[in-house]
Amino acid sequence: MAGSARYTAVLDANVLFPRLLRDLLLSLAHADLYSAKWTTHIRDEWTRSLHASRPLMIEQIKSAADAMESAIPDCLVMGYEHLIDGLTLPDPNDRHVLAAAIAGHADAIVTWNEKDFPRASLDLFGIALQTPDEFVLNQIMLHEFPALSAIKKMRSRWERPACSARTLIELLEVRGLPQTAAHLRDLVDLI
Repeated sequence: MAGSARYTAVLDANVLFPRLLRDLLLSLAHADLYSAKWTTHIRDEWTRSLHASRPLMIEQIKSAADAMESAIPDCLVMGYEHLIDGLTLPDPNDRHVLAAAIAGHADAIVTWNEKDFPRASLDLFGIALQTPDEFVLNQIMLHEFPALSAIKKMRSRWERPACSARTLIELLEVRGLPQTAAHLRDLVDLI
């Protein structure tokens, strides 16, 4: 698989599970601010967790996963499996994420699980670790107007219920993106 000319990030299952964060990350990727990557293993992990918490939404979850893969061209990393056994991480079940990042020529892994991806292990491959808050804020700081436009478009797609810019900022803060929320408060009229 060839690398991307854009900054490339592998999105861990735990950042794709929450709807708001998934929509935000994919909106920024769809705006071509970075190249979003994941694997069928990562997709299966977050959809399985969502099925467990919302068993009556099986079709909606499958539809959301299919829509993600249609909206983000070349999102699936393939051919990473042979790397898994040679990797060492505190949780062996996370090796597939690092293997995908290596095979997908990723610059970063975006995850909430910082302890499971020690910087020393990632540094060997030139891969950074970023929390979703760090990653989203970095995208906004690097590509301010395209990022704000993508966030505004995302918010305008929400119909049930509609969401004001101020409410979105509050939701981001409550859901673990305090730095992003603080930055967006100064730009509320642009989103």
